[in-house]
Amino acid sequence: MQILKERILKDGKCFPGGILKVDSFINHQMDPVLMEAMAEEFVKRFEGSGINKILTVEASGIAPAIMVGYLMKLPVVFAKKNKPSTMENMLVTEVFSFTKNKTYTVCASKDYISEGDKILFIDDFLANGNAGLGMIDLVKQAGAEMAGMGFLIEKEFQGGAVKLRNEGVRVESLAVIESLDNCTITLK
Repeated sequence: MQILKERILKDGKCFPGGILKVDSFINHQMDPVLMEAMAEEFVKRFEGSGINKILTVEASGIAPAIMVGYLMKLPVVFAKKNKPSTMENMLVTEVFSFTKNKTYTVCASKDYISEGDKILFIDDFLANGNAGLGMIDLVKQAGAEMAGMGFLIEKEFQGGAVKLRNEGVRVESLAVIESLDNCTITLK
């Protein structure tokens, strides 16, 4: 997606260790016009997939997931990184965060991810694929189907897309980063 690639090159910041910071337009301050364009692209890519629900994980995936849900007229569920005391029928999995170097217990209610649902997972980044694998686990626990996964930015060099595709899941990324070597952003 050219508009996103241009924005990454213009406003993205690279840090040692394979970190790409896009907080000025995606996951701290958000550009709603760009967010809408990205959501429209996901709607096109997943059209006709029979999806009936959007899933994300808090917090950075919520904005793009809401926009996709709005355009597709579908409910959006976000998995929580902390177990709420009031959640019933809990589905639980563990997810390691590359960015935070921390393992989270992620949960969602089976009241909102149900048997027979066809789920589209939307998130901001695909790196090692840990969040995606965790969401596949939650969806399987519910007896639902992961119909696809959409990521705004994929860090191809970290191998997450391969892991997710090996699970039989369709993966779509709007911008693919080949390398962040020497803090230089190289797009595919």
